[in-house]
Amino acid sequence: MYKVTIQHTKINLQKGFSLLESMIAIIVMVLGVLGILGLQMRTLTDTQSSVRRAQAIRLIGDLGERLQSNPDALGNLTVYTSTPTSSKDCANTVCTPVELATYDIKQWRANVASILPGSSATVFTPQGSSNQVGVLIGWNENRYLQNGNALSDTDKQKLDAPFKFTATDATGADIACPTGLTCHIQYIQPMQRCTPWSLGGGNLYCPN
Repeated sequence: MYKVTIQHTKINLQKGFSLLESMIAIIVMVLGVLGILGLQMRTLTDTQSSVRRAQAIRLIGDLGERLQSNPDALGNLTVYTSTPTSSKDCANTVCTPVELATYDIKQWRANVASILPGSSATVFTPQGSSNQVGVLIGWNENRYLQNGNALSDTDKQKLDAPFKFTATDATGADIACPTGLTCHIQYIQPMQRCTPWSLGGGNLYCPN
């Protein structure tokens, strides 16, 4: 009598499942990392925007301090609204109020260009107001798609909040934010410590 031995071969039906699960886990992890990177990039963009606006506000504050330091800033508003190419070195020599105004606005415009590259600065006297100075500073905010390509002008217009106001200068010309820039506008009240002195031959009298 023969004894028949039947051997059962155990077939592992789960062969390859561990590799598949590992690949799925890696894909999920990669997607999570990409999401975190996207959030960080968005946060960085918003932070840069806040930093640029803060810099613009500080620059306007710097011009306001220069106006307050000039004993006759109110009498030289046309100088502050100009763009001089040269000036007397008032940091090392004594200057008249008009020379100080020329020096201050030249130095201030150089600071704006240095701190906010590609920016635009407009200083104007508002229409109907002879004792104020309006300051408009615009800066560029680069926005890109996730693949590194720049956004189209249409996309930028959708992202940018419309910058609308009714400011006009003394000549009646509209003051507007340049196309493609983000702007901040602020008004400054100059001082005048000097008054015309007729007995001095039309010179200014500046009390200490």
